[in-house]
Amino acid sequence: SDVALLVIDATIGVTHQDQRLAERVDGAGCPIVIVLNKWELIDNEQKADIDYQLERRLHFLGDSAVLKISALSGKGVTRLFPLLAAAIDEYHTRIPTPELNRVIRQAQAQKAAPGGARVMYAMQGAAEPPTFTMFTNRELPRTYVRYLENAIREHAGLGSTPIKIRIRRR
Repeated sequence: SDVALLVIDATIGVTHQDQRLAERVDGAGCPIVIVLNKWELIDNEQKADIDYQLERRLHFLGDSAVLKISALSGKGVTRLFPLLAAAIDEYHTRIPTPELNRVIRQAQAQKAAPGGARVMYAMQGAAEPPTFTMFTNRELPRTYVRYLENAIREHAGLGSTPIKIRIRRR
């Protein structure tokens, strides 16, 4: 699917099953909008606990949109469709090759990879999810690949959209 809704019962919190479902959807490369239902039934202390659980247990989802709603009263439900539209737009994003290479060069200028490794050229091979191929002169550490991913994500406004990066050594 183009986007998934992960509906969590706010009175219960983030369960192990919610976490497993989120991992599977994220692994499939699908953006996720987190929907916290029954938000009106919990007090401020429980709300803070739910926010902490989201950070702790679903940290791998990055900047996924979180919508706090009440399905019974309909409060907050009207914000769902704009969030879905934004997630779908991000999922279909294409970055032109010259622009992508400019972003990579700027990121490398700000922080060089260890051991003289560098990306010589990058291109977007596919969308849905955005998939990038980087041609390097040496092996890039995982942390540096993550740094480059964050630079691309920030530049293109990809938020919660999963990004796939393939490294090709020349």
